Amino acid sequence: MTRNGSCFGSAFSDVARLEPSCGDQDTLDAVALIIELGVWVHHQKGNVKNMLIRKAVFPVGGMGTRFLPATKAIPKEMLPVVDKPLIQYAVEEAYAAGIRQMIFITGRHKRAIGDHFDAAFELEYELEKGNKTELLGLVHAIKPDDMDCVFVRQARPLGLGHAVLCAESVVGNEPFAVLLADDLMLGREQATGGPTVLQQMVAAYETHPGTVLAVQDVPRSETRRYGVVDTHGVNASVAEVFAMVEKPTPEAAPSTLAVAGRYILTPAVFDSIRRQPRGAGGEIQLTDGIAALIGTEKVYAFRYDGKRYDCGSKEGFLEATIDLALANPELSAAVRAHMLKALD
Repeated sequence: MTRNGSCFGSAFSDVARLEPSCGDQDTLDAVALIIELGVWVHHQKGNVKNMLIRKAVFPVGGMGTRFLPATKAIPKEMLPVVDKPLIQYAVEEAYAAGIRQMIFITGRHKRAIGDHFDAAFELEYELEKGNKTELLGLVHAIKPDDMDCVFVRQARPLGLGHAVLCAESVVGNEPFAVLLADDLMLGREQATGGPTVLQQMVAAYETHPGTVLAVQDVPRSETRRYGVVDTHGVNASVAEVFAMVEKPTPEAAPSTLAVAGRYILTPAVFDSIRRQPRGAGGEIQLTDGIAALIGTEKVYAFRYDGKRYDCGSKEGFLEATIDLALANPELSAAVRAHMLKALD
């Protein structure tokens, strides 16, 4: 399913007016029910306790300029790490966390992402005809039958906050996850059946309902590359956030806890993003929208147990490729032998 339109429109559809005639009790009852429902929705807005995380947003509209010329025709999210594209790692992480609706905020040059999660009848026919059942299973596993994909076209990439805002009409009035495919994140015990990073965050959300941000310690010299949170020095795995600064200098950084590419957000973030002024180039920052919520709802920093690869950089992409190749039983011996030979 693909949706187009403004990312700044109302999240609510117009309701047809009911003009009850005198004595039409059924119509009067219907009007009363609509009014009662409207009051309930108004009071529920922002109340996310006991609500499941059912939807995930993947902002994939960026240009990927750091990987040119490779990304001139190929979306950066489709670059493969060993044998799977980056976006598939992120979607599998969301699926493992119980999420079944995947919302992709795309651009006109990102059609390959939609094709990847669509059926490929010719390929599947040839694999089935050739009795290549294992490969056919891999193709079918890309999109399980109980997973829905929604594609929202972002006319112009105007920052991460703008991309999240584009998902408002699909997300509705419920909490949701945001995953940045550039950040390939693996739970420490994930390879042996342990939880993924997003599974860990969903568990944290269940005991600490509100906004939950994945964070990691970074060298102070690198704080200017991240959004940095202030937890007043609390070192617990889940700590309340009291301030949030986008890309501070090492001297001005309130801590060395940097926000990684995983978020659980509440629907209150949409109005908060809309209220933020635009920065350079007209961009709208998600960090500013989240920071404005501090004091009006709970915002938590979650120290995840795992490893993050910054695959938006060539160094991080190569590191992920090497590590995952070494962890692959079919490739590890050959890769290790080649590395030893190359370094000799």
